Amino acid sequence: MNTTPSSPYPRARTLVHPGPFNPVRIQSRHATHAQHFRLQIQPGASLFDALVQPLSERGIHSASTTILGGLFSSMQFCMAPPDPLGQAIIRYTSPVDTGRTYMVFGNATVGKNQDGQPIVHCHAAIRTESGAVKGGHIITQAAIAAEPLSVLVTSLDGFELRVAYDPETNIPLIQPLDSTSGEAP
Repeated sequence: MNTTPSSPYPRARTLVHPGPFNPVRIQSRHATHAQHFRLQIQPGASLFDALVQPLSERGIHSASTTILGGLFSSMQFCMAPPDPLGQAIIRYTSPVDTGRTYMVFGNATVGKNQDGQPIVHCHAAIRTESGAVKGGHIITQAAIAAEPLSVLVTSLDGFELRVAYDPETNIPLIQPLDSTSGEAP
């Protein structure tokens, strides 16, 4: 019997959420129709406004986007370390101001919050002006483009993405909901 580990790296940690186990870990929906297009974010615009406004004008309220990178004149991000209170696996930190920052690559999900207002949830890899490489949850209202940026958009038609409380994780999460009943799949 070979007792040599198959990988030189330690096993990934196992996370156990505080709520009742849901055997369907990833809730998903299939969009039978979708639009694919490229948006151009203009200098001075926040990432939030530059996504929400043109998508809303096209009647799109749920979408998946890929931000191809570019320079931001200002940016804030949060990380998600373990929740010190143990009420959830993670708890976002307070925003960290990175100032002038280059986004290497990012993905943003456009949906609605619990009150039906637009949200943009973005995770990205960034490089600060000092050269530090970071990653985390971008505060899209505070991410101001310094140059034109390209974003690839895929609309999600036939359902909506909405923040709703998730009992297993004990935090609100973006979930695909039926656009007519507002219920999970």
